[in-house]
Amino acid sequence: MAIRSILHYPDKRLREKAQPIDVVTPEIVALIEDMKETMYAAPGVGLAAPQIGVALRLFVIDTAGDDEPSELCVFINPEIVARDGEVLWNEGCLSFPGVHEEIDRAERVTVRALDERGRAFELEADGLLAVAIQHENDHLDGVLMVDRMSVLKRRLALRKLQKKQAESANA
Repeated sequence: MAIRSILHYPDKRLREKAQPIDVVTPEIVALIEDMKETMYAAPGVGLAAPQIGVALRLFVIDTAGDDEPSELCVFINPEIVARDGEVLWNEGCLSFPGVHEEIDRAERVTVRALDERGRAFELEADGLLAVAIQHENDHLDGVLMVDRMSVLKRRLALRKLQKKQAESANA
């Protein structure tokens, strides 16, 4: 297992459309393990393969709190098949360090995917898990959280990100 580097906006690889995974090979299992370790080290609640420069339709999510047991879910070739309701959620993203903005999302989703063993499953989710599924699934299509913001919010968020990047470069 290894902690991978997380791509930060405006890296062009974040805009690539991810490709489906045909079969869960030992290499895919190793990638999943790296993604878990990377997500927990960041720390974050979700990580999509494109965020580490791998253009495959795969993400991991764990919405458990620090003092709760892990609720890790692996989603291979996910497809959101139903959306219901609407919620405004204050989201962050590991590819936009330090940026948090309110994003409109579906309140509940149903997703179909394969797990880390290649077994099909369907999951109905609400709350943080539903938001995280939508957020990570967007990454698989090259859609970023700034794409879901108004023009004004996007400008402010990108300025905040540029300022943080400049501070990091000068540190």
